[in-house]
Amino acid sequence: MKYVLIIALTLFSLTAVNSQNIISEEEGFTPQVGVLVSMLNDLSNRLERTVKDLDVDAIDYLLDEDANTIGTLIMHLAATEKIYQVYTFEKREFNAEEEKEWGTAMSMGRDAQKKFKGKEVREYLEAFKAVRAKTLQYLKDKDDAWLAQNTMDNNMNHHWAWFHVMEHQSSHLGQILLIKKRIPEK
Repeated sequence: MKYVLIIALTLFSLTAVNSQNIISEEEGFTPQVGVLVSMLNDLSNRLERTVKDLDVDAIDYLLDEDANTIGTLIMHLAATEKIYQVYTFEKREFNAEEEKEWGTAMSMGRDAQKKFKGKEVREYLEAFKAVRAKTLQYLKDKDDAWLAQNTMDNNMNHHWAWFHVMEHQSSHLGQILLIKKRIPEK
């Protein structure tokens, strides 16, 4: 009986793990856009799982005086996704109001260390999720042909632009994981 239970638990855990590691077409989108959405959702889920239980001290932890905090990095991810929204969907750059709202998060550094401090992780995740919700709303109206079209400057196509958003998020998720491992224990 003990071995049957071990086998059952092993099979259950393998099934649970594998079901989380599948990229597929998300319903409600064209095939390639749906795959893109699946990958974006996977990255945002990994980000949230990584940071959701961190307290303010952990979110504000600096590896050194030139480093960025986890809170700053989450806001930077939101700001980067926001600039790609306006660039690819609206065919423009940030306006003055958006630059004021997102500029510090885009630039990071010392100004961001001051601005993004003392807040709960929930606040940063809410900002990130709001931007992501808007991205998904925009993508609902796009098709696979749109992905192949070039951006307004003809320097990349939309598919590459959103691939870059994902690689950017993945890179900063690695930074967040490194910082999380280096946070001193209380």
